[in-house]
Formats: sequence, C-alpha cells, structure tokens
Amino acid sequence: MRPQRAQSVLKGTGHGALPPMLEQYVKMRDEVAAQLPHALLLFQVGDFYETFGEDAERAARLLGLALTHKSSKDFSTPMAGIPLRALDGNVEKLLAAGVCVAVADQVEEPGTGLVDRKVTQLLTPGTVTEERHLGVDENYLAAVATGDGYALALLDVSTGEFRCAAFHTRLALYDELSRWRAREVLLAPELAGNGALLADFQARFPVMLSPATFAEEQGRAEVQAALGEVPGTLDTPALVRACGAVLGYARVALQGQLDMVRRVVRFEPGAHMRLADSALRALEVFTPQSPQGVTLMDILCQTRTAGGRRRLRAWLRAPLLDELSIRARLDAVEALTRAADLRAGVRSLLYRAHDLERLAARVATRRATPREVAALARTLDLLPEATRLLDGQAGLLGGVRARLSALPDVVTRIRAALVDDPPIRAGDGGLIRDGFSAELDEVRSGSLAHRAWLAELETTERKRTGIGSLKVSYNAVFGYYLEVTGAHLSKVPADYRQVATLKDRARFTRPDLREREREIARLDAAAARLEALVFTELRDSLAAHAEALAAAAGALSELDVLSALAELAVEGSWVRPHTLPETMIALTQARHPVVERATGGKFVPNDAALDDGRFLLLLTGPNMAGKSTYLRTVAICALLHQIGSFVPADHAHMPVYDAIHTRIGASDDLAGGRSTFMVEMSELAAILHGATARSLVILDEVGRGTSTLDGLAIAQAALEHLHLTRAHTLFATHYFELTRLEAELPGVVNLHVAAEEDARADGGSGLTFYHQVVPGAARHSYGVEVARLAGLPGKVTARAGRLLTALNAGGDDRRLVRELATLDVSRLTPMQALELLHRWQREATGTAEAETAPS
Repeated sequence: MRPQRAQSVLKGTGHGALPPMLEQYVKMRDEVAAQLPHALLLFQVGDFYETFGEDAERAARLLGLALTHKSSKDFSTPMAGIPLRALDGNVEKLLAAGVCVAVADQVEEPGTGLVDRKVTQLLTPGTVTEERHLGVDENYLAAVATGDGYALALLDVSTGEFRCAAFHTRLALYDELSRWRAREVLLAPELAGNGALLADFQARFPVMLSPATFAEEQGRAEVQAALGEVPGTLDTPALVRACGAVLGYARVALQGQLDMVRRVVRFEPGAHMRLADSALRALEVFTPQSPQGVTLMDILCQTRTAGGRRRLRAWLRAPLLDELSIRARLDAVEALTRAADLRAGVRSLLYRAHDLERLAARVATRRATPREVAALARTLDLLPEATRLLDGQAGLLGGVRARLSALPDVVTRIRAALVDDPPIRAGDGGLIRDGFSAELDEVRSGSLAHRAWLAELETTERKRTGIGSLKVSYNAVFGYYLEVTGAHLSKVPADYRQVATLKDRARFTRPDLREREREIARLDAAAARLEALVFTELRDSLAAHAEALAAAAGALSELDVLSALAELAVEGSWVRPHTLPETMIALTQARHPVVERATGGKFVPNDAALDDGRFLLLLTGPNMAGKSTYLRTVAICALLHQIGSFVPADHAHMPVYDAIHTRIGASDDLAGGRSTFMVEMSELAAILHGATARSLVILDEVGRGTSTLDGLAIAQAALEHLHLTRAHTLFATHYFELTRLEAELPGVVNLHVAAEEDARADGGSGLTFYHQVVPGAARHSYGVEVARLAGLPGKVTARAGRLLTALNAGGDDRRLVRELATLDVSRLTPMQALELLHRWQREATGTAEAETAPS
C-alpha cells in the first residue's frame, strides 16, 4: 500500500495498491512539490495532459473542465484533462490565476510497459521565457528581504535584466516596487510570516506570492554560481539574500538555465526622479483613469520594436536627475528631428527588427528554436545598415552606433547552416542546408538514392510485368506497396507478396521494397538526429556571443526610443525644453498631450511660470473648467523633459526636479479599510514629508473629504508648510478664503480658470468655460451652474440657487468663523491685527466706504 500522504494527494477511495501510472504521477508530483509547493502538474497520457486527485479538482475549477474519475479494481480518484493542442491556452489561464504549472511529457514512444515521463517545463508567472506566454512589456520576478533595512531584487529572465536596490524604510521599498510592477514576488520568511505585514503587502500588491529560500549563505552561493563572484555592490545581507532568492527560484523554474544573467546592476532610488505610484496613476502615465482612456505611454509609444517599448517604459519609470544626461538625450532627439531622411531610415529599419533582447536571452540559455535563430540572423543583418545610417553622428547617437556591433561571422554562420524558412522544432527535418555538414550530406544522399530507386520502380515494373496501370504508393499502415487493378491480377509476378485486397484491386510488396523502405526510415531518422545535433552545436556557438548580442540589443532599443520621440516631436510640433540649472519653469502655450489627442487638436494651451519670486500658484475656478488639466500639463511637461523628450509647448525652460508629488482625485481603499479622506491624508503626508525646494508638487482639492472648516484648515496648513519648503507648487482649490494668502505669503500667486455666466433664453443663466488660466482669484465657484450642466433636474438646481442666495445673505457669520479658523494670530503684527478688526467691524456695520484704520 502507498503511504497515506499519497492517498491524500490523489484523494482516492479504496485501499489497494496504486496502478503503476499513478505511482509514477505521485512520485513526480512529490518531486515538483519539493521545488514549487503549489505547482499544478500536467501529466501527459497519450493525447491529453491529465491531472488527478486534488490537482484535478483545482484544474477543473480554474479551467472549467469536466471532472471524471480514474478507477481500477481497488482505487478511484478524480481526474481532469486537456488535449495536447490546448496546452498553451490553458497554461495562460493558470498563470493569469497565479498558479505555477509543471508539464510532464512522455519522452519515449508508448510500448507494452510504463511510459517514461519527465518534467520538461516549470512555468511560473515571473519566470516564463516562451514568447507565447509573454507580453511585450517586462516580466519581472521580484524578491524582498530584510536585514540592514530592506532589499529588492528584480529579474526579467526573458531578457536577462537583473537589478537590485537597498532601502531604509518599508514605504520607500513599497514605492519602488510599485513602479516595477512585478508579476511574481518572493517574500523573505520574516515578512511572509508576519500576519500584519503580509496583509499590508497583499493589499498593496495583488500579485502571486511564492515561497523561496532566503538563507544568506545559500544566497551567496547562488549569486556566485550565476555571476562567477559576489559583486562588491551587494554589501548588505539583505541584498545578498534577495538576489540569491530570486536567482535560486529562477534556476529551479528554468531547470538550471540562467546563462542570460550576466551582471547585477545596483541602482540607487535617489539617482532618479522620485515618482511614486500615486503620481504615475494621477498623471495616467501607464494606467488610464477610465477603462477606455488613453495613457501618456499610449501617446509616446511610437516605437517599432518590443525592446524599444520596454526601454521607453523604463525611462518613464525613472526620469533622469543628471543635467548632462538629459541634454545628451535631447541632443539626440533634436538631431533626429532635424534629419528627416535619417529618422525615416532608422524607423523603416527598426520596423523589420525582431525582439533582439529576448532573442539574445534565448540564445544565451540555449533555448532558441530554429525559427528564433533565423529571426536573430534577420535582425543582425540590419545592424550594418544601422551603423551606416548613423555615420558621422556624435554624442549619444555616436555611442549607439559603436554598440551596434554587426557580428558578421554570426550572421554568416547562421545563413550557412539554416534554410531560409526553418521549421519550428529542430527534430522536424528540413532544417540544415545542404553543404553545411558533410556527414549529414552523406546520410541525405543515401536516402535520396533509395528514394530515386523507388521513383524509378513504377516505370521498371510496368515494363517488366506489362501492367500499364501498376502504381507504387505509400501509406502509414502498409508503408510502400505496389498496387494492381483486378483486370491485371493474372499478370502479377511470383516475387510479389500480397498484403491487402480491395474491391477492385490488390496491394503487394517485395523483399527488396521492404529493405529499401527500412533503409530510408533508418537514414531519415539518422538525418533528423544529425540535424538536431548540428543545430545544437550552432546554437551553443552563438551563446558565446551573448554579451555582444545583449549590447547590440540595448543600443537598438535606445535608438528606437530616441527616433520615436523625434517622430512625435515633429508630428505634434513639440519643442526642445531648455534645461536650466536654477529652479525656474517657464512654459509658453503648453498643452496636455493626452487631452489634446482626445479633443482632436482643439485643446486650449496655457502658459505657466514658477521661479523664486512666484513658486506657489493658487488656482481657483469652477469644476470642469480645466484646473486639473492645467496642473497635469505642467507635471507631464516636467516628466517629459527629464526622460529626454521634447514637450508639447511653443517654448519651454525647465529645471531638473528631484520629484513630482501629486495628490489628484479621490478614491476609497475598501480592501485596506481606508476612507477617501484617509487615503487623501496619507498621500498628503507622504508629499509634505518628501517635498524639497527642488520638487514639483501638484495638489488638487486638498481637504474636501471632511467638513468645510476642517478641510479649509488642513488645506491652509499644508499650503503654508509647502511655502516654507519653497517647493514649486500648483494648488487647485475651491476654498476662496485661501486666496488672501497672496497678500500675506511672498511667492503665493493667485490664478483662476476663466469662465463666464451667460443669460439664457428661458430667463436662467448658463456657463461658458474658456479653459484659459489668467491672473487673479475666481469670483465664483459656479457650483449650481455646473450641476445644471451635469443634468440635475431643473427644480433641484432652481431650489439650490435660492438656497445659495439665502446662505450667502446670512452667511457672514459662517465666513467669519472660517476666516478665524484659518488665521495664524502668531504671525500678525499689531498693526495687521488692528486693520483686520477694523475691516470686520466695517463689514459688520455695512459701511460702504473705507475708513482710516486707527493708528
């Protein structure tokens, strides 16, 4: 009898011994579980991949399969299966559901005994390498460990990109992890075992969490095995543990194939602009706020290659802080905008390129298929043309040219070895060109000689027998045979042996025909083995060039992004921003690229200016007038500048910001048990703690999630705090009481979005939005008019208008209370206090003319 553990795995009934196939299944499942505890084993049985017991119930639930039973005399267990041809689609569903998959294939032809099987693939969301399971974007596996602070390791096995970083706080770690959007995360035991921390992590990152080994010594061994040494940049236990965990997990999943990993890059989060996930969401960089919305990435992504798209995403995630690097990218983009022929030539060439980054990684791990190797050759064929196009270019474009190593010997060898249109698999035959392998040519020649004999057999036998209708044919049942119709059966020679009788004809064979057939089969099998061997040797030889291939792939991706940004600048009439060392921004007729696209070019542009004398812009105006768009326009221009892009404006002077902080929009965090106001305050707290004099801060309607007085007090206090930091701030608000701060705080400037109330034919009033930002504070919020435009019933808006009139008439006491609540008495001089009291007295008594304040 099997141990109880196996019985529970199979969830069977009965007490007899398991059938041999199920014994094999249980043993293989145990071996998989030791490496990937929660993996689902797909076990090939003929033309199906089967699952049994608990796995069958799980597969049936996740994939919508019919649940049957595998039964013998003494045992029965649930069973569910999928056809071999449906493997890829079902694997996609399982990975999307966060389930690891182990595929066990039959590795020998079925015979009388138990078929030998082997796990050929271990697939997890973060370690897939096959194109059919990958999107065009990055596919990161992440590991998080603690020690001296926190450490994050990120590995994309499809390209070999491997990076890590250390953090002092958990919030900084979370912020960075949000930007990279890993598909699978490994958590160290001290994090996974802490219920509160685990719940917090899962609320923030709804991705698959997988177990891994985080022992420091084992991590050190994994790094050394992959890289040849433990780099000095991994100078904390946490970094070693995180890097070792991610490498060890990937090694298991890829069954030892980690040759695509050449180096680990330790990046410093402070080396790039701080751009929290909340800012990326608020600016709709990668994710639209509505399901049908357009993102900034959609607008920018005119790249021609998958590698270029991934490089553009990386630039948007990590804008530059180094002024020289920004200018170098802008110089390259400008050169491409000025040279239309160069830009067109580059983009035409890139359109023919395959995903060289992933091809290089497939070659490095010796997993490339024949068609992928052929695609590699076609892409490498483009590199000499690319270098010719870039002849004479300096700066960044000159550096790209230098890295586009043509690797002519690689292309020549692939062209000499492979046919123009190779099959998908190496064992399918017809892969290697004639003349490349003398041994293979000899085997093929022998097979062709036998086939030529067969081709002549029909003619010679017709002459010998006098049977003009005699045919030599082939099928999978009888092999080669001679076919004679019924009218000529009397002429059949004695050396023919009948193998089949049909209604009006018979089929025959001869000893020499059978011998030729066996010899053809033997030689064809030998040719297939030799072809696979020759291809394997070719692929192994290409792996020696993995470093040069990766460098060329990176250069091609960079060229793709630069040319795409140049194309966008020309098409959209964008301008090069002048990078300034001082903290000053001046935008003339700036536009929001996403809104401009959505409006078909009818966007109303605006100017924006911030410097040491006016660094806090207080923006008022009605809803729907364009306040949020104005705020986002300035922030997006700053972001574009620091990735090295031109900006949508007529003229632009831009500083280098250390961060873009945003608080735009409101949403509950129901899963985390946080209200709209709590989410708003959490984000505001992060901004106030992180903003510096070199930050850009975008705040929209701070304080609206609570009572009017509370909200007004919080908004003013936040504004005063930002005033002290001297961060460039754009602050949109409906609290008109804040507009008085222009007279009290140097650097505060009132702006408003122009709108005008119009008389309607029915005697009511309408509202016209001009979307133009002009100096001064707005006179009204026009809330009732906006409600009318939104479609509220006429009776409701009419009643609201009457109530508003009454509230305004009797609202002086409320206004006075609000003003008192936000007044900082400690900052008033005696004269200012007397002037304030005098104004209040004048307003209370209804005095029309100003009086002289007491001296």
